[in-house]
Amino acid sequence: MKKYIAFVLLLTCALGFSQKKFKQSDAEKFQKKINSEYADAKTSPLMAEDLKTFKALDFYPINQAFFVNAVFEKAVNEKVFEMKTTGTRTPKYIKYGTVTFKINGVDCQLNVYRNIELSKNPEYKNHLFLPFSDLTCGKESYIGGRYIDLEIPKGNTIAIDFNQAYNPYCAYNHKYSCPIVPLENDLKVEIKAGVKTFH
Repeated sequence: MKKYIAFVLLLTCALGFSQKKFKQSDAEKFQKKINSEYADAKTSPLMAEDLKTFKALDFYPINQAFFVNAVFEKAVNEKVFEMKTTGTRTPKYIKYGTVTFKINGVDCQLNVYRNIELSKNPEYKNHLFLPFSDLTCGKESYIGGRYIDLEIPKGNTIAIDFNQAYNPYCAYNHKYSCPIVPLENDLKVEIKAGVKTFH
């Protein structure tokens, strides 16, 4: 019985602190997928004149240094709030948790959010939204910050690949209304990974 309990405890710890490994192929798939979507008139956020000449988005070189296994802490007693956007739309979100990690020796912390309406869709019930800005914003990357899509983790770690950071649609087309990165999600480090600024 003692051996069984010890095994269960070990298994719980292993799951709780499970570390994912960086895969170059995952970042390459992301780049291929987003380029394909942006090249297709049916799914592209690009303006008509940009779509005519579009070949591919500009990405930072894929870099393992921008893949982290962050510590995830689920939020408690958070209230639903209306996230500000670049337009008049105010979608409802809830702060789902906090992630902490190090990038290039710098301690970082970000909030992750859950879109209330989107979470009602079975396909997105585990979806988390990670908006962030960093020291590249307004220089090499989009001034308004970037986004990463995540899934609710099963334990207390979560893999974040900044190589899969993408721009809000309003970086390409003024007709879109995009969530504005909350001030608390501004990183004091350069994230030289993911999609660069357009034009």
